[in-house]
Amino acid sequence: MPLIKIERRDAVAIVRFNNPPKGYMNAAMVGELEVAVDGLLADAAVRVLVFTGALKGVFIEHYDVSELLAMSAKLRAKGASFSLDRPSPESAYHRILTRLEAAPKPVIAAINGTAMGGGFEFCMACDIRLAERGPYWLGQPEINIGILAGAGGTQRLVRLVGEARALELSLLGRTVSPDEAASLGMVHAAVDGPVLDHALTMAVRLAAQSPRAMAHIKRLVRSATETPLSQGLANERTLFMDLAVSDDGHRLMGEFVAGSRSIRD
Repeated sequence: MPLIKIERRDAVAIVRFNNPPKGYMNAAMVGELEVAVDGLLADAAVRVLVFTGALKGVFIEHYDVSELLAMSAKLRAKGASFSLDRPSPESAYHRILTRLEAAPKPVIAAINGTAMGGGFEFCMACDIRLAERGPYWLGQPEINIGILAGAGGTQRLVRLVGEARALELSLLGRTVSPDEAASLGMVHAAVDGPVLDHALTMAVRLAAQSPRAMAHIKRLVRSATETPLSQGLANERTLFMDLAVSDDGHRLMGEFVAGSRSIRD
């Protein structure tokens, strides 16, 4: 049984997480996911990626803790220790999240249910997060089992909700409903289900935009907090000019000037 299911609808790829009965992320799913992401990002016909859960009420429950426990036991038996002066290497899951975040294509998380721990860390690496209303839980509860969010959770959450709120949520291990997640800025919106319909409406619109313009905008916005303002402004005006002389930019501006295109959505 495949753990990752891919469906294509024109320029939109829908990727479903499928790991019954509990919907855990595990090493086998990560392996399939890495192959899927590599293929879809390399495919020029795919302009937008949408991720959702194949199980009812579950996006990704969380990472399989039994796998983490087995890893812990193996490392403890070897006497392994870790410190900040000897950083731990990236895993395949870390690489996948970084690739999606840096990808030139928009990535949407259609959160159709619970997404905790590694599941919500995946959501935070996506560009757009839509959460279906229901008795579902989102967030980073890892401290409740003695660990922390190790796939970007402490770093990406603070960028979404600010330091004070990220500390509260992470130190208490508090998970929240879709509506509270929207009010805190953890997701862009909480929607009445099915969330995939809302995500596909957005994806179709994104797929109609200039791919080059989307790639440039995503690159500039994603790097803004880590780039000095003067450099960010220089990058912005350079990529603006690149789009202004591009085929799409020249054509679409011409359509607007001729009165056949609106600048508003």
